[in-house]
Amino acid sequence: MTVISTGDRMTAYGSAGFAVPPTAGSGTRGEGTKNVTTWGLVIERTVGVGERKHTEAHVVAHITGLREEALAELERRARSHSPEHPRSPKRRRLLRQNDGFLLVIDGAWQSFVTRFTVAELLEDSDAPAVPEPVAEAPTVPHAAPAEPVEQQVERYPDGVPVRPAWLGRDDLP
Repeated sequence: MTVISTGDRMTAYGSAGFAVPPTAGSGTRGEGTKNVTTWGLVIERTVGVGERKHTEAHVVAHITGLREEALAELERRARSHSPEHPRSPKRRRLLRQNDGFLLVIDGAWQSFVTRFTVAELLEDSDAPAVPEPVAEAPTVPHAAPAEPVEQQVERYPDGVPVRPAWLGRDDLP
């Protein structure tokens, strides 16, 4: 199982290290074989107050593997989840459901609910492209790097460099 989570952009990687297109039927279905599927871990929470209260859902990760593995990862996330509200929780309850978990946290004035669900990914209009395998270039032994020459850096009386070390570097964005 491989999980790649980067906010709203997730990528699932197979055992060969290549991106797996998250579509249904990505595994083999048949007798004697295990079905390898991509699962989405979804968190739903109620946000806002009064008339502006509404539910928001976010896919926090994708899991390639068995449903039990996805549920185990979802449970780990549900147990460690710390929502913004309530600020002073009085009671915390984690309940198991068929496809996930329900976290109920009682605050001083009201309860806050977060639903954790595992769902099979059937289609993704913005799925990452499968990268082409890259042939390994022959390795050429490199000469041992020369000892770095200690440069004299101009410093202020308190020891702070006048010119920051990162200034003028080409490898920084």
